[in-house]
Amino acid sequence: MMMLFTLPLGRALCRRLAARNNAWSPGPRAAATMATLLIQRPEYGWLRELELQEENAGVYDGRWGGRGEVVTTYCPANNEPIARVRQANLADYEDTLKKAKEAWKIWADVPAPKRGEIVRQIGEALRQKIQVLGSLVSLEMGKILVEGVGEVQEYVDVCDYAVGLSRMIGGPILPSERPGHALLEQWNPVGLVGIITAFNFPVAVYGWNSAIAMICGNVCLWKGAPTTSLISVAVTNTAMARDERVDLLSFTGSTHVGKQVALMVQERFGRSLLELGGNNAIIAFEDADLNLVVPSALFAAVGTAGQRCTTARRLFLHESIHDEVVSKLTKAYAQVRVGNPWDPDVLYGPLHTQQSVKMFLGAVEEARKQGGTVVYGGKVMDRPGNYVEPTIVTGLAHDAAIVHTETFAPILYILKFKEEDEVFAWNNEVKQGLSSSLFTKDLGRIFRWLGPKGSDCGIVNVNIPTSGAEIGGAFGGEKHTGGGRESGSDAWKQYMRRSTCTINYSKDLPLAQGIKFQ
Repeated sequence: MMMLFTLPLGRALCRRLAARNNAWSPGPRAAATMATLLIQRPEYGWLRELELQEENAGVYDGRWGGRGEVVTTYCPANNEPIARVRQANLADYEDTLKKAKEAWKIWADVPAPKRGEIVRQIGEALRQKIQVLGSLVSLEMGKILVEGVGEVQEYVDVCDYAVGLSRMIGGPILPSERPGHALLEQWNPVGLVGIITAFNFPVAVYGWNSAIAMICGNVCLWKGAPTTSLISVAVTNTAMARDERVDLLSFTGSTHVGKQVALMVQERFGRSLLELGGNNAIIAFEDADLNLVVPSALFAAVGTAGQRCTTARRLFLHESIHDEVVSKLTKAYAQVRVGNPWDPDVLYGPLHTQQSVKMFLGAVEEARKQGGTVVYGGKVMDRPGNYVEPTIVTGLAHDAAIVHTETFAPILYILKFKEEDEVFAWNNEVKQGLSSSLFTKDLGRIFRWLGPKGSDCGIVNVNIPTSGAEIGGAFGGEKHTGGGRESGSDAWKQYMRRSTCTINYSKDLPLAQGIKFQ
């Protein structure tokens, strides 16, 4: 079996799984600038444990290479360059895809439990490097260290999950209405799965897709975000979206780009799995346990500096508890420890890019123009890197344009409500439908929330935050979130094609509608 990547994350892992047949060394461009890179400094010597260099090959198809543009990856905590990566060009893409197709001919014939064993070995190799890989996620993406390690742990966990699943996937045998006939469903791999991931979860989302896709009998081609190029590196989105040889394209990213990808894939009648934006809401009623509401809202709004697709961006509070919760939440925000994301005592790190900082400032200004009051935060922090203050805005209308706009930053809009019907409707009035959470002790209200007139999201929680999904459940959302499902439950079906099979084991030939040809 050949594993196909377009990234240098886990070079040691790939070497365990496939022989490295040729050497790849940095060119003169890297040598000229290596003194400016973090990887050259003694305190970042741990990067060498992953066999990273000043300039790294960005394509793996059984060998390391890359003939495209060299990009520099930066640390969001100080905006200093970490290292360089040579990306793939279209020729690299073509070569890699052809090798993937050839590898599939072998991989598809491997029994599913044996495929599961290979995936288990991948998880074990990741487990052995979990701390250093988590540190790399923290350094390059900007999330705090515990989240970086936790993200790699998600990949490990989904590998474990996939091992068990490899002995369970399959379709039912159904009762046939014709005597001497068997009716069954046969599930087969789609073939080649293209995986395009976003900067905010550069490891976990690939793991959700690849581990399940592999045990189903598929091969994978990964294209990651160029801003996390040590974790993942690029081939053009367009090439993968338009290529009929890509049997399924899994895309995680913005709704705007996701629409373009979906149209290109649909134009060729291809299959896509979309995980796009989320304008997620928490609703707290008058009977809510505030000891749950406040930390849940804090974690969901501030975690990963507001850069999760499941980040809480709207907090609806019953008018009777509004002022109390705003006061408690403001005090909680003031206690959030800010600093270098790889410091284990820090809870809040930087935004990923300087462009993200500009978007944050624009959203805060727009919120003020539309009648909002910034009760906490709203500014850029006076320190190196892309740090902004976690922000709370009150006083806006539920349907204000800025409230309906997903800004990938730690801005929480707090809104008052009076009645259940209105707030359920407000939860659903945004275009996205990813995650939602209700805080109440009313059992009837809980089941109305879960029912057909409740939340229209793919993730519908009660008394927990909007973020922090478990791998055992299917992850994804509705409407402009894209409708895709990854990870657990029956999400494996996304990576397979289904055939309905009728087998006649009798000597008779009963035809449909009772027709007889004699």
